[in-house]
Parts: sequence; C-alpha cells; structure tokens
Amino acid sequence: MYDVVVIGARCAGSPAAMLLARQGYRVLLLEKTRFPQDTLSSHYIHQPGVALLARWGLLDRLRAAGCPPIDHQSYEAPGVRLDGFSLPVDGQRTTYAPRRFVLDPILAEGAVAAGVDFREGCTVNDLLLDGDRVAGVRYTTPGGAEETQRARLVIGADGMRSLVARKVGAPYVIEHPRMTCTYYSYWSGVPGHFELYERPGRWLGVIPTNDDLKLIMAYFPQSEFAEVRTAVEPSFLEAVRSTTPELYERMAAGKREEAFYGTGRQENFFRKAHGPGWVLLGDAVHHKDSITARGITDAFLQAQSLTDHIGDRLHDDAALDMVLKRYESGLSDSFLDLYQGALNVAELKPGRQSEMLRKLVGHQHLIDRYFSTGSGACSIDDFYNDELLAVLDQG
Repeated sequence: MYDVVVIGARCAGSPAAMLLARQGYRVLLLEKTRFPQDTLSSHYIHQPGVALLARWGLLDRLRAAGCPPIDHQSYEAPGVRLDGFSLPVDGQRTTYAPRRFVLDPILAEGAVAAGVDFREGCTVNDLLLDGDRVAGVRYTTPGGAEETQRARLVIGADGMRSLVARKVGAPYVIEHPRMTCTYYSYWSGVPGHFELYERPGRWLGVIPTNDDLKLIMAYFPQSEFAEVRTAVEPSFLEAVRSTTPELYERMAAGKREEAFYGTGRQENFFRKAHGPGWVLLGDAVHHKDSITARGITDAFLQAQSLTDHIGDRLHDDAALDMVLKRYESGLSDSFLDLYQGALNVAELKPGRQSEMLRKLVGHQHLIDRYFSTGSGACSIDDFYNDELLAVLDQG
C-alpha cells in the first residue's frame, strides 16, 4: 500500500510526488504517456515558478538542457509600447520557456530521485472506494494487465479533463465561458525576445524556446474558432500581418519548423478541490485561458502549497481534512486575481488599459511593476500604490 497515488506526471503531479517523497511518504506516480512526450503549452515559466525550480534543485538541469534565458519583455497595443521585465522573486529575475518534452522529464526525474515509484504508459480507469472514501486506483499497465493500488490519498493532477474530478463528481465552484482559441508553431531564423502584441480581436506572443526556435502564438475570439480551425495557416498569417507587419516580415525571412498546434477548448473554472481520500491539483482543479501563460507556474505553486499543507498530517483523517480545506481556501486567495486578469485579457479589447499604460512610459520602475502583476511578483493592490496614482493624476 502506498501513502499517496498521484495521477498525472506533468507540471503539477511530478513536483507534488517529489515533495511528498522528500517528506518521507511512499508515493506512486502514474502517467498515461511515455516521456519525452510533447503537449499543448505556452511553455512560459514566470518568476515565481523559476524560483520554485531553484528551491527544488531542478533549475540547473533546466538551464543545462539548452533553454535560453529570458530577461526582456515588450508589450505593444494601439498607441503604446512598453519594454522592461518583471521584478525578481527570491532572487530569480530571469525566466524560461522550455519545450514540454524537455521540462516534463526533468520534473519526473526529480520525483524518481526523491524515491517516487514512477510508472509510465499506465492508464487509470477507475478509483477504489471504501464507503464514501477514495482508497486507491485501478489502472491498465503498458502490457495490458489491470492492476489496483491502494493509498491514503489520491491526487488528481490529470488535467482539465480530470478522470478523478469526474469520478468523484467534483463540481465547478466558479465557471466562465470559453473566450479565445489559439494556434501556434515554431520558427527558426526569427530574431526576437519575449514579445506581446495586442489589437482588438487579436493577441500575439513571441517566446524564445529550445533549439534557437521562437514559439509564435496567435489568439482569436472563441466565436471565430469554427472558421479558424478550417484554415489555420492563412488565418494565423493574416492575424500576424494585420497586427504587426514588422513581425510578419521577420517570420517571412525565417522558417516554420513544425506543424501548427492549437485548441478551442480554453476552459475557465475552479472545481471543488478535495473530498474524502482525494484532492485535485493543477489544471484539474483550476484552469484559465492560456493567454497569460500561467499554467505551469500555477501548477508549481499549487504543488508546493498542497504538500506544505499536508506536511506530517497524512495519516490523521481529521487533520488531513482540515489542511485540505485550507489548501482549497488558498486557491481562491492566491489565484482569483490572476484568473480574473486572464479573463480580462482574453476579452481581446486592448483599449481598456491603453490610457493608463501610456502614462507609464518614462517610468521604468512602474513598467516593471506592471509586468510583475502578470508574473505574480507584484499584486494588483500593490501595483496601484501612491507612486502610480501620482503619475496617473498628472494628466
């Protein structure tokens, strides 16, 4: 019998398994794919996520994997351009945007090094129950055999379509409609840094990643998904050309190295986070439009929060229930502002903030603080301080 079974070994599951094993628990980590395996992702890790990789002893491995450091961000909307970068978190100012077939194995290997029993190619089919309490899992091995494993706690880190959430009937506690769809690919020979471009109805991102490639993403309103999905390349290129011709020229001088990837399923929700014998983590408990690239960082933060809350209380039912309630409460406290911020950006209406942002030009510290609200290095409340209000009052 295991202390914990974690379902899903990507950005939420592997760190949680690793941290619980470091606390002395016997942990089974199940992943349906075999690494290295790519997945849809915006790749970007904000400063708080980089700080956790350093804390966990995994940042040097990411750097050694050839992911370029990022230390410059630009944002351009009608009538305004800002250049700067987020403030540091725990001394970490540089960020990274690794390919997922690079990042996810590093995280899983960190779990294995901590003593986790990691099994790839295993598809979880059902949960075991003792009365109303989840007591383990039933899964199919790579060879096709069905096995069961019992545990004190089952962690569903199995993504937006979480089987754990479905099996326990975890309800949505906050839910908003889909707002965007997105497509992206990778270009070589395109100079650039971390660049964001916003126009009414369009949002573009340029992100340096492994192998000297640039990930270039385009966001469209959800209402255009049916049309865009039938003509991805022309829709994508027209979005770039109409938004920023200069980027379009850079792309034309470079080379697209891979197919287009994308999705119209950009869900926005918080689910009920826990119940007897189970808890949800990462995209399984909280998902928002990827336009602010918060998924990886938030998964790291949630894994650290959950394991900190569990501590040495796993084998005390009453204490475990209490700390899981605190973990659940902390989700809204920590991520609700970022969730609302993503929804605001996903409206694709840049005029809302343009006047305020134009007044930041020439005030580099405030520009960096503004970028810090997206990274999580600075809260919205702290951003709207006396210094900012004085600048805004200047006319």
